[in-house]
Amino acid sequence: MTASLLGFGALFALLAIGVPLGFAMALVGFIGFGLLVSFTAASYSIGQIVFDNVMNYSFSVLPLFILMGNFVARSRLAEDLFATAQAFVGHRRGGLAMATIVACGGFSAVCGSSVATAATMVKVVMPSMRQRGYSDALASGAIAAGGTLGILIPPSTVLVLYGIITESDIGKLFAAGILPGIVALAFLLLAIVATTRLDPASGPAGERQPWLARLKSLRRTWGILVLFALVMGGIYFGVFTATEAAGIGAAGAFAFVLLRRMLAWSDLRKTLVETASTTALMFVILFGALMFSNFIEAAGLPGALSAWVRALDVAPVVVILIIFAIYLVLGCALESISMMLLTVPIFFPIVTSLHFDPIWFGIFVVAATEISMITPPVGLNIFVIRAMAPEVQLGTIIRGLVPFIVAEIALVILLIFLPDLATVLPSHMK
Repeated sequence: MTASLLGFGALFALLAIGVPLGFAMALVGFIGFGLLVSFTAASYSIGQIVFDNVMNYSFSVLPLFILMGNFVARSRLAEDLFATAQAFVGHRRGGLAMATIVACGGFSAVCGSSVATAATMVKVVMPSMRQRGYSDALASGAIAAGGTLGILIPPSTVLVLYGIITESDIGKLFAAGILPGIVALAFLLLAIVATTRLDPASGPAGERQPWLARLKSLRRTWGILVLFALVMGGIYFGVFTATEAAGIGAAGAFAFVLLRRMLAWSDLRKTLVETASTTALMFVILFGALMFSNFIEAAGLPGALSAWVRALDVAPVVVILIIFAIYLVLGCALESISMMLLTVPIFFPIVTSLHFDPIWFGIFVVAATEISMITPPVGLNIFVIRAMAPEVQLGTIIRGLVPFIVAEIALVILLIFLPDLATVLPSHMK
């Protein structure tokens, strides 16, 4: 236990001085494992981790879904999704903010990244909301909160990483994220309704579009809806595996961009380079996390915590609430991937010993950690908006996020007391 605490202290010290997360975890894990076991075993362990995972066919799901998201990001789909959502809900009070949330949900379904979703949408929707007289707080809050859907609505790179670490079925994790993703979207919409009811001037209503105009707006988004249905439907009905679905998704996104004539040779090169860079970064972080996980396991931390939890003699749901409280605190200092990679190796044995479903726990972790994307002082989506809309004050963004943070906390509480929300679809998969 003491070795684990020293290891975490060393890790946070390295992060504080700017060492990248993957390298920090690998270094602490290597030295810690070497001191506890032997440096020969540590050298063998880190080499085996890299070799086994690079040669693992299932790992190709990660770069392929990243490639799919990068192709879609170049297709200007975000503009069309926002226009479609605006046609349907723009006439309501706070309608443009609602359209932003809906567009973020649709973009997330094929992007899989919270930061990319927020960065794309801020360029698309911020000018429109300002032009219509929306407050900067509501506008920036809706964009930042909508971006968090990127790591919950499948395909999600964070769910892929969770599946790899825990050896859980990635296809079932994707299916499990669908209903919670829809509920999350609904809760964020309710946050806008509450905000505009308290302050009607923050989100004035727009003009009502006729139904013919609404239906016409769907023409430029049907292709990506078909792609999402193909990928998720194929996984759910057992037509192909998650890895095969990733290949089909990447090929479909490539065809989608070509049909829109939005991919020059220079864009293709940039897309492939971005995909390779992001994949390499993800793999470094993942390998470092696996090495650090070996260290804390050798130090006996998971077993000690499991024994401590059993000695508490409290209801399992209390343990989950404690874990959620820990995530809320960590979210003020770490972003979602860091939190997940650091905590899952510790919490996963505890949760499974209490007979919770690993698939449900994956959705719980993602829902709990996504709150960190919009909580100060290190919420990444906050700084994305601040960087791309520097005229909006940081305090204004944070003030606008308060109702959305409440909505996302409500989602996690609902998941805890209604676990079927995440398990009903995976339980019926072929």
